[in-house]
Amino acid sequence: MGDSTVTTLEGRQQAAALPVAEETGKGRLRRLRTPRRPRLWFEILLIAVSYWTYSLVRNAVPEQRAEALRNADWIWRLEGQLGLAFEQSVNHAVNSVTWLIVGMNYYYATLHFVVTLGVLVWLYRSHPGRYAASRLVLFTTTGAALAGYYLYPLAPPRLMNGEHFIDTVMVHQTWGSMASGDLKHMSNQYAAMPSMHIGWSVWCGLTIFALASVPWARVLGLLYPAVTLVVIVATANHFWLDAVGGLVCLAFGYGIALAWYGRWPYSLPRRVPERGKPEPRRITLPKQG
Repeated sequence: MGDSTVTTLEGRQQAAALPVAEETGKGRLRRLRTPRRPRLWFEILLIAVSYWTYSLVRNAVPEQRAEALRNADWIWRLEGQLGLAFEQSVNHAVNSVTWLIVGMNYYYATLHFVVTLGVLVWLYRSHPGRYAASRLVLFTTTGAALAGYYLYPLAPPRLMNGEHFIDTVMVHQTWGSMASGDLKHMSNQYAAMPSMHIGWSVWCGLTIFALASVPWARVLGLLYPAVTLVVIVATANHFWLDAVGGLVCLAFGYGIALAWYGRWPYSLPRRVPERGKPEPRRITLPKQG
């Protein structure tokens, strides 16, 4: 009986040790995938470094002018075959209304950054539990866009040869595009595919629509990417197919966030425990008898 008793105890110890080890491993992964309250200093540093890296990499992509112009011609022909080559008509029509096109030039130059940062700040303050997952979508989308700039250089319509698109920033002498006027040497002019104006604006719009509590804000969330599409076309900075590329990158970003967190960013809890405070532990009592 002694031998039987020892063996039984050892067996129990081994059986208990395996779940504990597995639970520890799963627990670590679960902690990594569980949203925590973001830290302000870390987020400011992360956004600053990320945008600096994005600008550096984007502008370091070789400006393959000949290939970029060939790709632009191909895009333009494809849109013509689809019966959807409307960019030039929109460009000329809006350019004839000075106050409208000047406003669009400033819209293109500023809101791309202002609204995106504003939505990030709003998430940080009001939806800390959803902040990290939403930020992951934005950052992954931008990373995918960098790959697009490298693999598929594309000239914007305003730089095409012989198609008579109007560079509205040059014509109206407005402070607008980093790829026009005296600033053109500071930015890669042939990084038009995909359009991050669309990728970021749709991210903003979906976030506002999903999480805003007042109806008018949700409506604005839907209008923002729609107006942005009109602006990028009217200013001849993008083809509408560049917007499709931006949506593909955004879908990739949401897919990565869903795979990591197991839920859509907007379905995560709004509030999360503060860092340094342990989560309540669930204690499972052994069954009696």
